[in-house]
Amino acid sequence: MTSTTIVLFLLLTSIVILLSSTSSQTLPPYSGFQGEWRLLQTSIGISAMHMQLLATDEVIIFDRTDFGQSNLSLPGRRCRYDPNDTVLRVDCTAHSILYHVNTNTFWPLMVQTDTWCSSGSVLPNGTLVQTGGYNDGDHVIRTFTPCLDGTCDWVEFPNYLSQRRWYATNQILPEGRIIVIGGRRQFNYEFFPHSSNYASSSQNFFSFRFLRETTDQSENNLYPFVHLLPDGNLFIFANTRSILLDYTQNHVIKEFPRIPGGDPRNYPSSGSSVLLPLDENKASIEAEIMVCGGAPQDSFSSASQGTFTSAVHTCGRLQVGAQNPNWIMEDMPIPRVMGDMLLLPTGDIILINGAGLGTAGWERGRAPVLTPVIYRPTEHFVGRFLVMSPSSRPRLYHSSAILLRDGRVLVGGNNPHTNYNFTNVEYPTDLSLEAFSPPYLSDEYNLVRPSILSTNGIVRYKEVFWVTFTVPEYLSVNVLSVRIIMPPFTTHSFGMNQRMVVLKLIGVTRLTPDSYYVTVVGPSKAEVAPPGYYMLFMVHAGIPSSGTWVNVQ
Repeated sequence: MTSTTIVLFLLLTSIVILLSSTSSQTLPPYSGFQGEWRLLQTSIGISAMHMQLLATDEVIIFDRTDFGQSNLSLPGRRCRYDPNDTVLRVDCTAHSILYHVNTNTFWPLMVQTDTWCSSGSVLPNGTLVQTGGYNDGDHVIRTFTPCLDGTCDWVEFPNYLSQRRWYATNQILPEGRIIVIGGRRQFNYEFFPHSSNYASSSQNFFSFRFLRETTDQSENNLYPFVHLLPDGNLFIFANTRSILLDYTQNHVIKEFPRIPGGDPRNYPSSGSSVLLPLDENKASIEAEIMVCGGAPQDSFSSASQGTFTSAVHTCGRLQVGAQNPNWIMEDMPIPRVMGDMLLLPTGDIILINGAGLGTAGWERGRAPVLTPVIYRPTEHFVGRFLVMSPSSRPRLYHSSAILLRDGRVLVGGNNPHTNYNFTNVEYPTDLSLEAFSPPYLSDEYNLVRPSILSTNGIVRYKEVFWVTFTVPEYLSVNVLSVRIIMPPFTTHSFGMNQRMVVLKLIGVTRLTPDSYYVTVVGPSKAEVAPPGYYMLFMVHAGIPSSGTWVNVQ
């Protein structure tokens, strides 16, 4: 049947539950439950500086090669021979692992060149493309393609990048390419794969004056915040300024007002940023950016002298499509620098990890913020922030966090030292992994929690598909939604490529007393949801299912 025939069939069937005809059901959000922490691994052998969840429910984790030896040996007596390494030229230890979420086990991988402070994106076929790093790794492209036989490992392409990419930011594009922006002393961007189709130029990189303009003596526009917008342009935030870039023409379309307060938000001030969920059920898709935390202008130099300034306590929201866009500011319950912002399946945002004093960089952070905070963007202005249960482990410089398909948040890392240092320091290197379970995972919500039974493995743009699911108690359609999340590449407090799309619902059909199928329309265009693997969640009365993987094409 065609998509039109399917829709008409559903609308004419007597057991269709119309979205507007069912009384609304609401639950008290998180009814006093503040989430809980669980230690997964006391040591994975490396510090989790970079993380990426793959569509195999495996997590690529890596740090840098020039720490010296890690605490995890490479298998089969393998060793890395690198005459350019600044610390250890023959190294028989791993600096990358593949963590298996479902079994809570991990396997060492071999990285040949230095990945320190690098970036990444996942291609539509599920391959991780990882870009740059330090020293002999700064021009390198590395790829990792998941496999079933356990033989997968990094494949490296030396000197592929046109420019040195250290502290750069990546973004997957609607056509499936990757743009790599900036890096230390790099006021330009380039693409993977290389192409001469952009800006009518045959060169492989393009000058970007905005990055030069936003750099100060501390170079604190590193890891700029980059978000692909539904109009196909890029929102780019560096320091306190932000612009709208047409990357196909290398043209800045507009500049937005500076974020109030004058405090920088990018490395080493290291705030964080997300693109709020894009909702296909609205007449027009509104893009809104949120930026939280950071450190005042002179925090880096002050910390170098032993004075640790309080972190930034504000968040700003900007509706980029408004006629006269202006930042709307809010106060966080806890000042935070080096915190990660992650989209949860509910559409809420968790702020996790970081410090209350100082800034990013070696030994420059103090007062660990052990307490996550959940921000509810659709709630009334007062009461949007919910304070969660604290962890017992500081996660400062070189820590990271990602959302897992089961709704937990995986957290690892913390190494504010130039090597692995476990003794006689205030914040020892941490090689552990732990998981935070947000309140929605509490057993008290099991009666209204949806469980996905099946769905299409491939979701096509503008095409109708189904999700079959169960709800143990009873279904209230007015508080039901289907949404997809692209997992981010997280490092240094920013989740590159992270986005959520709330898909358009047509109707819900009851199959049995507790099972249903919902009819959904795929994303409207690649600018809204670039091609690739997403986690699909159902959310009922504010409580999400576990996710399932779909490939958007």
